[in-house]
Amino acid sequence: MPLRETLMIGIRPYFLLVISAAMSIVGATLVTSMAHAQTGQPGAGDGGQVRIQGRTGNEPAAAPSSLFDGVLDLKDEMRAFVQRIAAYGRSQKRNFVVLSHGGLELLAKRNTDDDKVAPARTYMRSIDGMIVDAMFAGRPVFGQPTSADFRERIEPLVTLARDNGLAIMTMDFAKDRGTIDRVLQESAKRGFAPAVVPVPAADLATLPTYPARPFNENSSSVLSLKDVKNFVYIANSAGFGRQAEFALKVHGTNYDVVIVDVMHGRQPLSKRAVETLKYKKLGSRRLVLARMDVGFAASYQYYWKEGWREGSPSWITAPHPDDPDRYLVEFWQPQWQEMLSGNDTSYLFGIVKQGYDGVVLESLNSFLFYEGGVYAFAESLP
Repeated sequence: MPLRETLMIGIRPYFLLVISAAMSIVGATLVTSMAHAQTGQPGAGDGGQVRIQGRTGNEPAAAPSSLFDGVLDLKDEMRAFVQRIAAYGRSQKRNFVVLSHGGLELLAKRNTDDDKVAPARTYMRSIDGMIVDAMFAGRPVFGQPTSADFRERIEPLVTLARDNGLAIMTMDFAKDRGTIDRVLQESAKRGFAPAVVPVPAADLATLPTYPARPFNENSSSVLSLKDVKNFVYIANSAGFGRQAEFALKVHGTNYDVVIVDVMHGRQPLSKRAVETLKYKKLGSRRLVLARMDVGFAASYQYYWKEGWREGSPSWITAPHPDDPDRYLVEFWQPQWQEMLSGNDTSYLFGIVKQGYDGVVLESLNSFLFYEGGVYAFAESLP
């Protein structure tokens, strides 16, 4: 198998599943900034296809030609970005957890001179763990066992991550109870913390109905990822009702990790709500992590300014094929990176100040689009 195929996992399924989870800055600054947010619904094109800036939704967007000159090593740029995010988070809060969602390709570096592959140890030491999607079920067909070809490509990288001390959490996609039971057991047998969800991640807006209680439920406090046996991922909490209702509903469970979007509807989750989420029903402590999208900007998020669009600012590029209100960004550009991290008006500063234990970094594979439009042809989960 060619080296590129071995390392190129392809855009992992969450890339087309998750919704943007842009972070808040605390208090009045965030609420004021939200006035600039602009919402909208995708319009229907001919034949039910979504139109995106004059293209149909399944038509690949062209990556800027200037990026194909080989000047930038985009994997290194993404690794460096993650490392800066991690360093800043821990400068603000000791033991701040940094979890990657996908981005398996970043774990290894290729020497272009001799074609040898080496572990990206500096990068791996900057993160604490990974969420790996569809390791056992859901790739390429939702609810079906993951293909042998995909497993063969990701297994060496997952093993590399585990051998370098990273915690592995798996998110698989299935509805059948027998499949769910099998996947939970198989993941746990390998020492991973599993979750099996019945809908694409973008639609995760409720607590799981099966199993009714967390898999491997335990009463112990969880203070680091090495103690995690299960987790719950909620992309949109608005359907729970008011913030207090959401916080109390999740508080009444015993999941070891709760991963949430920092926005509850149009408002950020309050410090009080975050504090409530930190405790299991049994009273023991758990981790609460906030989602942060490093590869996309969204016109429905608070930071979006009037007049922003594709190409303005210049680092906002092609719209997402399935969500035209989200736009790929040139993630290596200082303006975007400063919005996310490194100062007291950044998303990450707000995450820390709101009391979160850490962050889950999303869309780490966005560099693949700029490497040659791979993103536009990625397989997606239904």
